[in-house]
Amino acid sequence: MASSMSERPRPTRRAPTVNDVARLANVSRQTVSNVINAPERVRESTRQRVEEAIATLEYHSNRLGRSLQGQSSRLIGYRIPPAQRGESTPILDRFLHALTEAAREHGYQVLLFLPQDGQREADSHEEMLSTATVDGLVLTDTTPEDPRVAFLARQQLPFVTFGRTRLDVVHPWVDVDGAAGVLAAVHHLVAAGHRRIAFVGPGETPAYASERLSGYREGMADSGLAPDPALELPLGTSGADALRDLLALPSPPTAFIAADDLTAIRLLETAQALGHVVGPDGLAIVGFDDIPLASFVRPALTTIRQPIEDVAHEIIRLLLARMAGQQPEGVLLKPELVVRSSA
Repeated sequence: MASSMSERPRPTRRAPTVNDVARLANVSRQTVSNVINAPERVRESTRQRVEEAIATLEYHSNRLGRSLQGQSSRLIGYRIPPAQRGESTPILDRFLHALTEAAREHGYQVLLFLPQDGQREADSHEEMLSTATVDGLVLTDTTPEDPRVAFLARQQLPFVTFGRTRLDVVHPWVDVDGAAGVLAAVHHLVAAGHRRIAFVGPGETPAYASERLSGYREGMADSGLAPDPALELPLGTSGADALRDLLALPSPPTAFIAADDLTAIRLLETAQALGHVVGPDGLAIVGFDDIPLASFVRPALTTIRQPIEDVAHEIIRLLLARMAGQQPEGVLLKPELVVRSSA
């Protein structure tokens, strides 16, 4: 090497990361992790070079000391989903509050974090765990083929997902049976006399959306109603545009099930702006989540309530079991149809 490590400038703009240590020591990120967590696996010369880089950068010295002593950080990591950075949603607020309370009951705190710019999400998760910043991770916004799940399971790192995947990977998860919730909503609307029932959602990409759509299709089939692709409208734009498109059909729907409450509320407001009555004597609208606003709009929104508090407690229970070396099974919770004035 042309110059010694002590001659290299130290980063001053942000806290150093595993990548910085690896770059300075001219080794891989995994080698840095091994030096921290399993130094016996690393050659003496390499270990000394990495330790010198750690000292030069003053990389997480307090965390490293604790991890080498085998102590727990008492922190659980949660990465803010990309779509929600810089903003807040009612269901996320409710989930984070419940997760924090559930963790606190067991002497843990929840650490919210974002990856460094350009850093892969899987790398950020591995870094948080390998440096003992957190003891375990909670993943949300799971997708059917979620790469985070395969990566963390392969590394044998402790995590729990809120949501299921289609991967053939054994891991602990907690989910709400969205299909059962929407199925109950369809049956409720059919019992009220509706036959043209539309589903407005974000398509099948998110795992939760696929489950809710399958419940809609099952409910329509159970009720002897022929499938009509025109009544399944992905949310490419807004709930308002979706409603206008559906009401413009030759045989428009008389009832709507939205994939979430915010979409349902937009449908409700647009229907009223177009002069339609929403409620028992007009269009029926059902949401999903039961956010606080659902009971305050007029008419109050019929919705499918997610048991978020139960979800949070189950996630923490499974994560603690996983951190203790167990392999707990997944938990599927049932939502509740909350009937109000909109349907």
